[in-house]
Amino acid sequence: MSTDSQVKLTKREVEVLSLVIEGKSSKEVADQLYVSKRTVDFHLANIYSKLSVTNRLQAFREATRRGLLSYPGSGNPQ
Repeated sequence: MSTDSQVKLTKREVEVLSLVIEGKSSKEVADQLYVSKRTVDFHLANIYSKLSVTNRLQAFREATRRGLLSYPGSGNPQ
């Protein structure tokens, strides 16, 4: 199992996850990035695997927790 410091998302994976977090469907993300829905789903599957999660909300939470995403209101209160 990967440690937090070993997990890296590609620039495109960050783009896909950021758009998904905004509530866009895979089709909407595909249209915005000029790729197929299948490509978006492939990126999401890679993201889920890297973060050991199974859905979009978990991916957002885990990516934010690991500092892989910068998103308004995502700061970790400490």
